[in-house]
Amino acid sequence: MTDTHMAGPAAGFEAADIGGIFATHNGPLYARWHDEHLQLGFRVGPQQVNPGQQCHGGMLSTFVDILLSTAAQYQTDIPRVFLPTISLQMDFIAGAPLGSWVQGQADILRVTRNLVFSQALVHADGVLAMRASGVFRRGPLLPDSSGDQLLQLPGMPVRPRAGP
Repeated sequence: MTDTHMAGPAAGFEAADIGGIFATHNGPLYARWHDEHLQLGFRVGPQQVNPGQQCHGGMLSTFVDILLSTAAQYQTDIPRVFLPTISLQMDFIAGAPLGSWVQGQADILRVTRNLVFSQALVHADGVLAMRASGVFRRGPLLPDSSGDQLLQLPGMPVRPRAGP
């Protein structure tokens, strides 16, 4: 018998090496391309819950920070740049219990010369769990990484490479 927290990702999601070592340590994260949007998700494991057996707010905050900034890299035509968080607002609407599938999708609201504005909804097993918005500063170009090369999801447009 398989524990629910050991179940794999939702249909169509693939392991995604994004968010650096911090995200890898706190994940794993999964991704898929759906209706011109990058969707990210993770299965709530025992290492991500609070004493109430719900996904810890810090994990959900980390997840939405990665979701909002990563979506900007793939849903806009900006080059791959470092996007440090300027502002992050979150409303926790419902819990995400141990074993639940947490999935989010972001919309990029506006891109200026220096900033990116985005918002996201996050669901846990189909129930709205979180609403978030963020502002990110457009920083220096980032070199391509192995994670970028792996994030070639079915249906996703091919991104131009930053350099050699």
